[in-house]
Amino acid sequence: MPAARFADQLNTQIGNELAAHNQYLACAVYYDAQTMPQMAAFFYAQALEERDHAMMMVKYLLDTDADVLIPGVSAPSADFDDVVAPVRLALEQEKRVTDQINGLLRTAREENDYASEQFMAWFIKEQVEEVATMSDLLAVVTRNSYDLDDIEEWVAREHGDSTSDPTAPPLAGA
Repeated sequence: MPAARFADQLNTQIGNELAAHNQYLACAVYYDAQTMPQMAAFFYAQALEERDHAMMMVKYLLDTDADVLIPGVSAPSADFDDVVAPVRLALEQEKRVTDQINGLLRTAREENDYASEQFMAWFIKEQVEEVATMSDLLAVVTRNSYDLDDIEEWVAREHGDSTSDPTAPPLAGA
């Protein structure tokens, strides 16, 4: 069983991941409304990825006989001034999630909870990738904010063929 403090924080993180899911859905809908199907698809996929992260955490808690609490989440931001704003928000969100994940790892270490520390290792690696992805996307969208076709072409080229990570933790319900 994970340390109680870690399990409490992981339950909170489930809510953070579900809030990120909703935020990415709002971004995807914005791009869909702008007739930017590549950006919409990218953010729909990001939304599913965040939901999957929450379900990985649920599965871990279930597998370790810890209580699972699904917290409520606030409504996402859905009003964006331009095509850059959702990506800027996404990068800020990924940096915030990175801090949250690092905090979870720190708690596992402080509690000598080695299984939970090992579980968090994948999320640490994932957050490096997520921040890098959003940083690159922000650079492209900022540079090409007046050429939506260039943005769409870049996203199709760079993110059109996503594959699943075989090292990812299992999902609850999968």
